[in-house]
Amino acid sequence: MPPERAWKPRAGMTRESRVAEQDRAAGGRHTRAVDVGEGRYARASVALRLYRSTRRIRAYLRWSQEGETRERYVGEVNAATRAANLAQAWAMARAAGYVSIETVPPNSWASSPASRAVMSANKGRDTKPERLLRSALHRKGLRYRVSARPIADLRRTADVVFTKTRVAVFVDGCFWHGCPEHHRPATKRAEFWQEKIEGNRARDADTNAALNAQGWTVVRVWEHEDPEMAAERINQVVRKRTGGA
Repeated sequence: MPPERAWKPRAGMTRESRVAEQDRAAGGRHTRAVDVGEGRYARASVALRLYRSTRRIRAYLRWSQEGETRERYVGEVNAATRAANLAQAWAMARAAGYVSIETVPPNSWASSPASRAVMSANKGRDTKPERLLRSALHRKGLRYRVSARPIADLRRTADVVFTKTRVAVFVDGCFWHGCPEHHRPATKRAEFWQEKIEGNRARDADTNAALNAQGWTVVRVWEHEDPEMAAERINQVVRKRTGGA
């Protein structure tokens, strides 16, 4: 019987670690594309299953299309580790023409399929820095709303909102918001990206001004900041707004 390490995922793997595992095995996120027609692609993953009756490991390609999970048998794999079997399965899927490299649409911001795959994977909410910060805030006994508009008629959504004390928290990505410590100018389409990031900065400043004018306090946290330290900074602001020491 093949050992569990040849097919079974590690215990406690997060969604992010599972995605990273598939990316490594496939050779990049942009190589995990299933063409679903009309210039659209679905991001696939490989599932490994042990069939005890045959003592063999089978690989299946899985993806979501129109709200339904689709699956396709790829073949049997026989390596000693899960990582090697995933890589073997992805190679078989490519050889069979089941997956392809995602192309860049003419109107896309991305300069390559790889960069487009990375951008499309960026989530608008519930990112890892946001979740770590929220957990740290919760441990301090703070309660808040998530991804809410501080002001109903202002189309700006804060990542964490303390409604009673009127404190709005934004977790800013280092690249998209031009972090002074970690932002590195793009080498391709430099002028386009500079305008894009400057536009984000201008929007951030406008958001701060609009909320301040309505009596809100804005706290901005860079994604690279230590979540515990950022949570304490926010805690001090909230306590001050409530009249605490």
